[in-house]
Amino acid sequence: MPRIAFDDPALVAFMGEYHLATLTTLRADGSPHVVPVGVTYDAATRTARVITREGSVKVRNVDAAGGEARVAFGHLDGPHWVTLEGVARVSRDADEIAEAVRRYALRYRPPRENSERVAIVVDVDRIMGRLP
Repeated sequence: MPRIAFDDPALVAFMGEYHLATLTTLRADGSPHVVPVGVTYDAATRTARVITREGSVKVRNVDAAGGEARVAFGHLDGPHWVTLEGVARVSRDADEIAEAVRRYALRYRPPRENSERVAIVVDVDRIMGRLP
């Protein structure tokens, strides 16, 4: 698999464009749970973020892993693709959620209000892909 540097300019550009992704988490039985998401990436801190609602399956899967939740995001745009991998945690901190919402609004669009919103925050430790 072609590895990509965490701050590769092509990666930063791709992750700034409107591309939906999939998030893969693992259920308690080890089977994958794959769902579409909007994800943002901060190359300076190697952090990926997803906003979602408390109680969703992805949140339950990450919480159940007790700080050891390995996850992967997959992006595909024609011949170009990126996979971000890392360890995830669920944040219920208002400032972290606000930052995740801010970044989501920049990449996608402002999300509608959600009183049950949480953020999944991922420390990215591997990036693979093929970019222009």
